[in-house]
Amino acid sequence: MKMFIREKQQITIIAIAAAIISGFVLFRYLPLRKAAKAIKDARSAQMLTITKGQAENKQLPVLKEQLVKLQQEVANFEANIPMQRALGEFLQRIAEMMNEHNLKEQVVAPGEEIKVSELSCIPIEMQCKGRLAQIFEFYKRLQGLDRLVRIEQVKLESRQVGIGGEVSMRTKAVIYYRPQALKG
Repeated sequence: MKMFIREKQQITIIAIAAAIISGFVLFRYLPLRKAAKAIKDARSAQMLTITKGQAENKQLPVLKEQLVKLQQEVANFEANIPMQRALGEFLQRIAEMMNEHNLKEQVVAPGEEIKVSELSCIPIEMQCKGRLAQIFEFYKRLQGLDRLVRIEQVKLESRQVGIGGEVSMRTKAVIYYRPQALKG
């Protein structure tokens, strides 16, 4: 019987040890493991956010440089839209530029003025003939004018085969001005 009691004690000790181990595993180890996994996942997410932030931080100087360039371009926008129509002066400058580049058969004709809330615009049709290089130089000068000119359509035609031939150019453009009543 002593042996039976001893076996019972061993079984009881084993059962208590199993219960303690099970309780430890269920109530301590598994929750701690789950918490450790959550912390590890949170840390991984934070590291990803930090890495992404560092990559974006490297782009910041590039974005600042782009912003400065855009601000410089926009700064002269209003200065490039005169307060008066000055249509005759503009048409004269276009004709002079065409003459400077030896363009032939020149036609520069304004269209009907369109009034928008703060701006008015005048469509302009330009035609001429010359070598492609001459027309290209004319467009470069047109782009460099101190008045905003928006090119809407360009049509270049050549009846001759080869590079050195004459090209007919037809362009639709728009110029802008701010009416006097909007000064201020």
